[in-house]
Amino acid sequence: MGVDYYNVLKVDRNATDDDLKRAYRKLAMKWHPDKNPNNKKEAEANFKQISEAYEVLSDPQKRAIYNQQGEEGLKNMPPPGSGGSSRNGPGWSSGFNPRNAEDIFAEFFGSSPFEFGSAGLGRSARFHSDGGKFGGFGCTENNFRTYNDTTPPRKPPPVESKLPCTLEELYTGSTRKMKISRTVVNASGWQEQESEILTIDVKPGWKKGTKITFPDKGNEQPNQLPADLVFVIDEKPHDLYQRDGNDLIVNKKVSLAEALGGTTVNLTTLDCRNLSLPVTDIIHPGYELVVAMEGMPIAKEPGNRGALRIKFDVKFPTKLTPQQRAGLKRVLGS
Repeated sequence: MGVDYYNVLKVDRNATDDDLKRAYRKLAMKWHPDKNPNNKKEAEANFKQISEAYEVLSDPQKRAIYNQQGEEGLKNMPPPGSGGSSRNGPGWSSGFNPRNAEDIFAEFFGSSPFEFGSAGLGRSARFHSDGGKFGGFGCTENNFRTYNDTTPPRKPPPVESKLPCTLEELYTGSTRKMKISRTVVNASGWQEQESEILTIDVKPGWKKGTKITFPDKGNEQPNQLPADLVFVIDEKPHDLYQRDGNDLIVNKKVSLAEALGGTTVNLTTLDCRNLSLPVTDIIHPGYELVVAMEGMPIAKEPGNRGALRIKFDVKFPTKLTPQQRAGLKRVLGS
């Protein structure tokens, strides 16, 4: 039988019109040459054959002849309006000649969803008659049609999901593996589930609200484009540090004696270094110790960091003995 049109569309021989339409939509969207700029030659051949297969199987008369006689039967098929004339009878042209591949595509999708280059009334200039057994997919003036009453496939809004990250992950950067399950439309037009592992490289300094987009990784629905999948960085609370833009804030309680006599603040950084910070100033209400370059990395300025800001809370005693009061007055009195 030569080319197996049923196999080309990946349908069985009992496929209904709806089955054929679903299969054509799926494969035509996949193999349109302008969606495959890196392998246009293969895409053109596949797109052409997909269109040819649909043209034959969607026409009851052509399908019946093809089922009985294969491609040879189509070549001997008289043109429309010839009254059943034979190859040598009056009115015979060149036998079966499928419509232009772009014409069929336009019937389904209207103006191209890919904004393909075109030549005349939405028809691609890339397909010319190749002189093959079916006369190719050449354009003729009589075939020009427009389909302004059809709507191109709609692309749904992006699907957003939160990606919770620890402050440590946002400080040092990390690689996250996300397993997703999504609905796809197979070549027969049926929906099925598939799983995939997505890799997300979290960059040092990324902030809450940063978005990572995976184009076309959302669920697919018949007759529409797949949605984009978007992960949105969310920041988990930390036991010690709070983030303020590119700065890190630590709240530290000290006694009155430490506030007046000096103290040392010992901290473990988010990348597991030990900091020992002496405080020699008198700690008064609102006092802040600022340590440069110990805050969060600045994503757009590699090598640069915000500051570490230590805010102090002085614990005043609730009771003093007479002796303590006297001693404080003596020491602090002017």
